[in-house]
Amino acid sequence: MPPEAPAGLRGTVLVAGVGLLGTSVGLALSRAGVDVRLSDPQPEHVRTASGLGAGRPAGEGDPHPCLVVVACPPALLGEVVAAHLRAHPEAVVTDVGSVKSAPLVDVAARVPDVADGRRYVGSHPMAGSERSGPLAATASLFEGRPWAVTPHARSAPEAVETVEALAAACGAITVRMTPDEHDRAVARTSHLPHLMAVLTAGRLAGAPAEQLALSGQGVRDVTRVAGGDPALWRQIVAANAGALTELLREVRTDLDGLLAAVETGAPLEPLLEAGRAGVAAIPGKHGGTPTPVAPVYVAVPDHPGELARLFADAGEIGVNIEDVRIDHDPGRPVGLVELAVRDSHAEVLRSALESRGWTVHR
Repeated sequence: MPPEAPAGLRGTVLVAGVGLLGTSVGLALSRAGVDVRLSDPQPEHVRTASGLGAGRPAGEGDPHPCLVVVACPPALLGEVVAAHLRAHPEAVVTDVGSVKSAPLVDVAARVPDVADGRRYVGSHPMAGSERSGPLAATASLFEGRPWAVTPHARSAPEAVETVEALAAACGAITVRMTPDEHDRAVARTSHLPHLMAVLTAGRLAGAPAEQLALSGQGVRDVTRVAGGDPALWRQIVAANAGALTELLREVRTDLDGLLAAVETGAPLEPLLEAGRAGVAAIPGKHGGTPTPVAPVYVAVPDHPGELARLFADAGEIGVNIEDVRIDHDPGRPVGLVELAVRDSHAEVLRSALESRGWTVHR
C-alpha cells in the first residue's frame, strides 16, 4: 500500500516549475504519499519529471490544490506567486527561491488583498547542486538539510504550519526566520562564498596547462560551486544586493590588508587565524557542535567495487565516517581517499585498515 500523506498535506500539492528543486520536491512528496501535480513553461520538463515519479502533469479537472510550491527563477518569483494566489483562492502558496525580501515586496504590490497575502509564506531549502534541470533531481536532496520558512507579518498561522509540513515531508529541518533575517544569513553563508569561488575559479581560466596539471583536491573544493548557472546567479545577486554589498565591502577591506601583508612581509597570522575560527564556527552534523575529526588517507585502486569494499571494512572495524573526499592523482591507477573520522578513532582505523591490506598514508 502507498504511504498515507502526512498531516497538513492531505490534499493535492501543485509544484509550479520542475527544475532541480521543483522535481526534487515532487519526488520527495510523492514518496511520502502526497498527490503531486506538476506544471512548467517547458512541457519537456514536465514529461521528464513525471517520468521520474515526481507527480502527474497538471491539467483541467485536477483537484484544487491545498498547497502550491513555486520553483522558478528569482526574477519571476513575485509574478508567479501572485498568479497562483489569484488562481487558487483556497491554497497556501510558498516558493523555494534563495532570496525572500524582494519577492515579498513584489507579491504585496501585485496582491494587495490582505486575505490573499495571508496565504503566502516564503521558504528556502538549503540544498542544491551546480547541476540543474529535472534529471539532476533526487528525492533525498533535502534530507537532514535546513529549510528556512519565512513568514511575513500578515502570514496566517495555518499557512505557516502547512509550509513547515512541506519541509518535514521532504525530510528537512525547519528553521523559522523573517525574510530580512534570511537574506542576511544566505548572503553570508551562500551567496558570498559562491562569489569568492567565482573569483578564484576565474584565475584558472586561460592559465597555462602545465600549471593546471598541478590542480589538487583543494582547488576543486574551493571552486566547485563556481560551476553554477551564471544567469541564475545574476538574478540572485541582484535580488540580494543590499546584504551582499555590505559583506563585499568587508571582504575588500580584508583583501587590502592581505595584499599589504604579502607585499611587506607583515605577519599573516591574524587573517589566517580568523579563517580557522570561521571554519570552527560552522555547525556540525544536524546543526550541532562540530565534531573534532582527523583525516585517514587510503590509496584505493581505480576498479569497480573497491570504494564499496573500503566503506564496508570501515563499518566492520566499527568506525563511523564523518565525511569523505576523493583525489585522483594524474597518471596513476589509484585514487587517494580521505576519510574524516573522530580524532579518537583515527589511529584505530589506520591500523585496522593496514591489517586488511590497504595502503594507508601516514
